[in-house]
Amino acid sequence: MPGSVAGMDPLTEAEIRGSFVNCSKGEAKRLSMPRGLAELPWGDLDFLGWRDAGAPDRAYLVSATGPGGPVDGGEPVGLTLRVAPGARRNLLRSSLCGLCLTGHSGGGVDLLAAPLAGPAGRQGNTVALYMCADLACSLYVRGRKTSALAKRLEETLTLDEQIARTRRNLDGFLGKVLQTAA
Repeated sequence: MPGSVAGMDPLTEAEIRGSFVNCSKGEAKRLSMPRGLAELPWGDLDFLGWRDAGAPDRAYLVSATGPGGPVDGGEPVGLTLRVAPGARRNLLRSSLCGLCLTGHSGGGVDLLAAPLAGPAGRQGNTVALYMCADLACSLYVRGRKTSALAKRLEETLTLDEQIARTRRNLDGFLGKVLQTAA
């Protein structure tokens, strides 16, 4: 069920590292990169998301552009994320991702917190959202990956509308992180 909404253009490691807005340049240089960068299904990704294999409480998200459209001429925007302190996975309940609205059983959704960009983030202020634990929202929406639940909820929205909704939800989250960056 391919949609007409195209995903991201491939990003280089340098573009990814240079995109982070809520950590220092030194932290961005040291963060672990996703494996198989060249082999990723870029055309099916609305954002690049991955967990740090060496530190499972850390995750990273890089959007093709900032909230509401291109930022600085379409530059990618990257966020560092952490599993929110005190957030415990309830392995007996199902949960819904706040970006793509995919339902997951058990620990398939984590509350991920992003430090705000700028001085507010350096003071420890964060914003959080329940997201697919593996950050594969784009693949779930497109049916390229399935959750442990029997199937995705039936929707009346077209695939393109579901992709647009996921992107709007991502834009909203990015906007909350960036709102105090000035």
